Amino acid sequence: MKPPYTLYGWHLSYFTGKVRCYLLHKGIAFTDQPVNMYTLLTTIKRQTGAVVMPVLRTPKGAWVQDSSVIIDQLEAAHPQRPVIPISPVPRFAAYLLEAWCDEWWIPIAMHTRWTYPENYALFEREAGRHLLPGFPGPLQRRAVAYIAADLRAKLHTVGVRPEQFATMDRWTTDMLDLLDAHFAQQPYLLGAQPTLADFSLAGPMVAHLGRDPWPARELVAPRRHLRAWIERIAAPAPACGVAAPLPATDALPGTLTPVFQAIFAEFVPLLEGINQQARAAIPALPPGKALRRSLADVEVPMGAGRFRRSALPYTLWMAQRALDVYRAMPPAEQAQVQAWLSSLGGERLLALDIPRLRLQGLRVLPEPAAS
Repeated sequence: MKPPYTLYGWHLSYFTGKVRCYLLHKGIAFTDQPVNMYTLLTTIKRQTGAVVMPVLRTPKGAWVQDSSVIIDQLEAAHPQRPVIPISPVPRFAAYLLEAWCDEWWIPIAMHTRWTYPENYALFEREAGRHLLPGFPGPLQRRAVAYIAADLRAKLHTVGVRPEQFATMDRWTTDMLDLLDAHFAQQPYLLGAQPTLADFSLAGPMVAHLGRDPWPARELVAPRRHLRAWIERIAAPAPACGVAAPLPATDALPGTLTPVFQAIFAEFVPLLEGINQQARAAIPALPPGKALRRSLADVEVPMGAGRFRRSALPYTLWMAQRALDVYRAMPPAEQAQVQAWLSSLGGERLLALDIPRLRLQGLRVLPEPAAS
């Protein structure tokens, strides 16, 4: 009997890595289906309105796009082995880390893959085999070159610009050191059990930095605790043992404090800059029209340096997810989150006045004003 779910994606795909690790941890039976050229450019586009991976096909034949939406739906349908913390501060922190991992790490993952030519052989071999299975090598390589050119064209948009490489490299080594030190003390990001935050970090770590030859050798291998976490989070549930319930405590590991401080110093200003541009663009939008995928550049801190990239309105939708979790809490729980944010200098996050957004393929559009 075929498993009820089919996951369409590649092992080298950032967001496919996020969803695959989640499915394996949950013990949800699924078929791992690599995406060929026809499926990517025709079937998936027809079913979801976007050329994208991963996509999940459900037992009822629905096609679900966007890793966050996929996990939301699966978590509701399969409540065993929950990945959302019970207590308010870890619950909010998990969604904040999801937004950070999904959005802030994309330039780093793209930089470590595309700046170092030795990585291309692996990409060419795997992508060619998936895009045109059974076809001659020259045709596979031509198809891969088409996909690679499209991905490289996006590098400048997300901030992968030669003049910023030194800043990005310093930030990456510093952050990986922080994560390695954390995983020396804790098996997962928020403690003893994996959460939404871990599967989100799996996107850049399992599918990119821990897999591509250059970053795997130069960045991950020297950090054995980070490497061990990558192996744990990518393992099927039986290899991880039977999961205990998520702890009902608001305590977060102290080893994550510098990570959250970096998020509040760097990622929150990115959100503020994108929000400013989105709010300026929305009044001119025709009804039902989505914002452009990318707007003008925004400049924010990155470690001790500065970093420029295009403003992506989708990032605001990810922040909206986290803020919605906070807004759904009763006042006493909100107060706990406020106190935690204030203790780390993150209170500006709650002051974000993001216009209400919804997804439309790979874009976001403002919700109609309530009448």
